[in-house]
Amino acid sequence: MRRMLPESVLEEVGGLDPAAIAQVREEAWPDVRDADELHDVLHTMVALPERAPNFGTAQWKYYFERLVSEGRAASVVSGGRVYWVAAERAKTFSVLFPEARFERQLADVEPSTLTYDEASLSLVTGWMSHLGPVTAMQLGEILGMAASEISNALLRMEASGTVLRGNFSGSAAELRSAGQPRAAVPTQATETEWCERRLLARIHRLTVATLRKQIEPVTAAQFMQWLLNWQHVAPGTQVSGERGTLEVLRQLQGFEIPANAWERQVLARRIVDYDPKWLDQLCLTGAVGWGRLSPHPATLDYSNASRGTETQPGEAPRQRRVIPTSVAPITFFIREDADWMTPRHPGAEQGAKTGLDNGLSHGAQIVLDFLRQRGASFFADIVRGTEKLKAEIETALWELVAAGLVTADGFDNLRSLIDPKRRAGQGSGRTMRPRHNAGRWALLHTDEVVERPRAVEAACWMLLRRYGLVVRDVLAREANLPPWRELLAGFRRLEDRGEIRGGRFVDGFLGEQFALPVAVDSVRAMRKLDPASGMITLSAADPLNLVGILVPGERAPAISGNSVTFRDGRAIPVAAVAAASGGEAVAS
Repeated sequence: MRRMLPESVLEEVGGLDPAAIAQVREEAWPDVRDADELHDVLHTMVALPERAPNFGTAQWKYYFERLVSEGRAASVVSGGRVYWVAAERAKTFSVLFPEARFERQLADVEPSTLTYDEASLSLVTGWMSHLGPVTAMQLGEILGMAASEISNALLRMEASGTVLRGNFSGSAAELRSAGQPRAAVPTQATETEWCERRLLARIHRLTVATLRKQIEPVTAAQFMQWLLNWQHVAPGTQVSGERGTLEVLRQLQGFEIPANAWERQVLARRIVDYDPKWLDQLCLTGAVGWGRLSPHPATLDYSNASRGTETQPGEAPRQRRVIPTSVAPITFFIREDADWMTPRHPGAEQGAKTGLDNGLSHGAQIVLDFLRQRGASFFADIVRGTEKLKAEIETALWELVAAGLVTADGFDNLRSLIDPKRRAGQGSGRTMRPRHNAGRWALLHTDEVVERPRAVEAACWMLLRRYGLVVRDVLAREANLPPWRELLAGFRRLEDRGEIRGGRFVDGFLGEQFALPVAVDSVRAMRKLDPASGMITLSAADPLNLVGILVPGERAPAISGNSVTFRDGRAIPVAAVAAASGGEAVAS
């Protein structure tokens, strides 16, 4: 059963469309066109009570009278209620309602007599195949049976996988609004509803199809303009303070940017009056971590050389060295949302050497071995424990950061390495900053293994927070993601559970697209607004450098020295920017 049903049906958390529920209920209820079809209905449902739809209509009554005249059915009175019963179900009905009084004797054509439990199961099974979501109390009211007896039969059906329980329609009153039998309203709004698996899957498919049709696709330029607002780059959308800094980092986590560009070119564009202390506080309190997560080229060279894929016979393996550099790509991660961080160097946290170790200098290997043995350590402890000069330890730590093996308690630890003035001890008075921060250096542990579906789902949420609307093309610059086929399965699971939307949101791109519900509403509202008239210039290292990917234009290498400019979501060539900047202010 679990292999056949979408996860939304199993977990019962997807919001089902009331119109889809009403449509399936109407389609599932029998459409009787002659006496034989009414006889089939009575055979399947065991009994048709007077509270059932179509019971007293002229057409159904005419067909029933024909069945009675042929001795194939009879009207039965039990507990003050009138039922229609087929001859093949007379014994079963008598087991359920011993006091029943048949208005005419029926031929004994039922092969055997069922037990009470078997008879109630047959009755409830027949009815559940023609009803949508319904509670035990509602069905008991229709059939004239106790809700507890209905519940027992439903539990047996659930054990066999025939029905599923949940709160599908949100209110039992919807049965009445959909034209279904009048039933008692549950005393609690969240009383358990039951629905046959087949009908529930059909309702789910209709719900998803309806949601996918509700938004008209936007153009790539409109989506780009919306992204500038979504990521707090457009004027008037910036955030502020430590809370705003955390919001931006949560949105950008997992995207690697040159270390020296993060604060000056990315965070300062999104945070009003950005103060580095906010980032330090988030790191020191353990809310945020940082480091390089993508494999260093030295690792790839070592792996290929060890397999003999890049060397000729008799030729020495080529090994690339890890070079300390301020443009080494790093990213941030929110520790409570870090399930998307997948293992890269198995065994590193236990002290085992990896292929990356071979690309390190002798000094970096000494510091790495020290941290593996001693754990997180202050700079002074590393100097004393390794008996190396401070300058040597600085270079070694910088190299390990560039290799993706080391991180620190605070981000100021990294600033002390990439800021040449601090390394030289320059400055005086209030501008004099300590050469080394008090935070500890430690191994960057990215090898804690979580279940693969959980890691993939976390990666899906990370992308949804970053882009709002995920189109496969916008992931061209992402470096720390599972394969698209796994992401696609993860997005589909989230859509099945009703947590995100799927469909075609951005025009001009192939494949499935997925979005946060709030993003869909935001894009829809933005379409009605007049486009901004100013230009917005960003660093080419910014995650929103999607020129040549999302919007047409010449791709700019993602390095901090380059820049890209947008107007109304369209990329502006460098020459046009230079001409326009003479008479128009540029948002930078």
